[in-house]
Amino acid sequence: RHILLPEVGEAGQARLLKSRVLLLGAGGLGSPASMYLAAAGVGTLGMVDADVVDASNLQRQVIHATSRVGMPKVESAAKFIADLNPDVKVVPHMERLTSANVERIFSDYEVIVDGTDNFPTRYLVNDASVFMGKPVVHGSIFRFDGQVTTFIPEKAAKKLGMSEAGPCYRCLYPEPPPPHLAPSCQEAGVLGILCGIIGTLQATEAIKILLGRGTTLAGRLVTYDSLKLKFRELRLRRAPDCPVCGPKPSITGYIDYEGFCAVG
Repeated sequence: RHILLPEVGEAGQARLLKSRVLLLGAGGLGSPASMYLAAAGVGTLGMVDADVVDASNLQRQVIHATSRVGMPKVESAAKFIADLNPDVKVVPHMERLTSANVERIFSDYEVIVDGTDNFPTRYLVNDASVFMGKPVVHGSIFRFDGQVTTFIPEKAAKKLGMSEAGPCYRCLYPEPPPPHLAPSCQEAGVLGILCGIIGTLQATEAIKILLGRGTTLAGRLVTYDSLKLKFRELRLRRAPDCPVCGPKPSITGYIDYEGFCAVG
């Protein structure tokens, strides 16, 4: 059905097969995103996750199964994808993303799909993407609400033939919120179906970037209220004084992200 689309065709499908996408997290967002990227024929999917499957995950992390409780999530996801599309190579990274390994892991991939659930890792992902010129499709969920956007740094914009780069995560969130104002899904709960909506939007953005088709969410933030079934779009602009992607960056290397977020 992809080949029937003139915007994809045989050449586009071949391009997807040669593509390499890295998913950060094999959980709520990583599950639907990886399933649809594999079904779409993206040839190589890297998956970063150090956790094992727990029964409580199955309400939203639909790539896993009861029979695989206790199995590393990257292995569980690889089993599902092998059944769905054996032409897809899954590269498991059963480790937590840190300043020490982020460039090694990011280096082999064209697009990063960020499904992380904590602020230190999000800031690390942002800084690495700006330094390395990697587009990041960002998604997040909380209770009944979700949001998605795409961050395309200057180096990536040039590779993609874009006229200008979009804002980065630090332009949107210069400082993290205090911990008591940003409880995790483990503490506050989340509607499982919400993960499917946001995760598939992330997969859509990644495929558009790989194919060079359509308009990405760079410079736009889409929010989704599942209780009202309402989408909103907010315009985002680059911060002229951004410490990472601004004209005079003050952050040119990796920092203590745990400490930075604890202070925030």
